[in-house]
Amino acid sequence: MIFANRTEAGRALAGRVAEVIGAAGEGRPLVLALPRGGLPVAAPVAERIGGDLDIVVARKIGAPGHAEFGVGAVAEDGPPVYDRQNLRYAGITEKDVAATLAGERAELSRRIRRYRGDRPPPPVRGRTVVLIDDGLATGVTAHAALRWVREHDPQRLILAVPVCAPQARDALAPETDALVYLSAPEQFLAVGRWYADFTQLTDEDVDEVLSRFHPAGV
Repeated sequence: MIFANRTEAGRALAGRVAEVIGAAGEGRPLVLALPRGGLPVAAPVAERIGGDLDIVVARKIGAPGHAEFGVGAVAEDGPPVYDRQNLRYAGITEKDVAATLAGERAELSRRIRRYRGDRPPPPVRGRTVVLIDDGLATGVTAHAALRWVREHDPQRLILAVPVCAPQARDALAPETDALVYLSAPEQFLAVGRWYADFTQLTDEDVDEVLSRFHPAGV
């Protein structure tokens, strides 16, 4: 299954999420996107289920000298979550990535200010929350975001992605009340492989999506 782009993937995912939520009278759901890539996927889902759309900001913690190899992640003001297997594979400990963690926390703060401005974090307590990204490779960034949401006491926590590695799916399922996905190919390799258009998004792309759900002055 190859998606044309993130928006098309979101439209396909929206129907599956709507089925899982159903008509149980759970109140207005909250859709939380992992920016940047999760937002174009999340917008059609929020529109389909009549939910509020907001963000939860998370950052991958890369191995020293190999920034793309994620050994952990951190979300908002939450504690870091580490992938123990990847730490062992890289031959490093949590202490070895302390400087990287500090840098990612600084970038987290910048992005929160940039994307959310003076808006407070979205209210989570007692709500059905759908956390969305454009895909799961290792799943460590989504793991950190799930932990952050869970700490804020949602009634129900759903993770929804168009495509995921089977290993990430299996690792994250226990962290959720439901995990919704459209495809889990065995030969996963990378999220971008499953999109015809996987253009890197910018802060301005985030602004454009959020402005539709959070008009200025509202």
